[in-house]
Amino acid sequence: MAQLFVGTSGFAYASWKPDFYPAKLPAKEFLRYYGERLNSTEVNYTFRQLPKGDTLNSWVAATPPEFVFSIKAHMRLTHIMKLRDTGPFLEVFLKAIDPLRSSRRLGPVLYQLPPTLRCDLALLADFLVLLPTDIRHAFEFRHASWLDHKVYDLLHKHGVALCLAESEKLIVPQVITAPFVYARLRKPDYTEEDRADIARRASDILGGDRDLFVYFKHEDTPHGALYAQELLKAFDR
Repeated sequence: MAQLFVGTSGFAYASWKPDFYPAKLPAKEFLRYYGERLNSTEVNYTFRQLPKGDTLNSWVAATPPEFVFSIKAHMRLTHIMKLRDTGPFLEVFLKAIDPLRSSRRLGPVLYQLPPTLRCDLALLADFLVLLPTDIRHAFEFRHASWLDHKVYDLLHKHGVALCLAESEKLIVPQVITAPFVYARLRKPDYTEEDRADIARRASDILGGDRDLFVYFKHEDTPHGALYAQELLKAFDR
């Protein structure tokens, strides 16, 4: 049965009090509380630094067994090396997140490319062959040149997901390239009608027997967390 994983891009926000977090909840209890209401989060701090094993182990201990952490790939891979000659550092990065991998708490790894990086099929192909097949991977392209059927075919060949990211600057087509779907909902606000449409799309994907990962934008307000909680409750998961 396909699974739905819903959360926000981050969780450590005191500004979510009191609408999501209780007013007196200490920051050290945020993840535990979050994990009781949502079943996944997208970790963005790994974009700028390698996580420590003790930190990841503490996250695992603070959350239920079914909770998973999706990880944004380090900027050295995507923004500095720009996918080129990444083998040695890719191994370092994967070793750093191994506590989640070995505990079966690792969701997809998201590779968010810089908006200035144009489509290069050969570059992408060389990088994809380096990725371990026991980890799910998703790519967020932010230059329109990547939104091409040749790119989709290459992702499909390797079972890698095209990240369905909403953005005011770029419209990503709803193309499914992997056995799972990864969606980033970046708007600061969603109307009731918008949220009903998100639920309908989620139902279609799950009905197609694909796991679905959905992450709302965190912002300084608790709206994203509340939307995520509403979506998860709609499927009684």
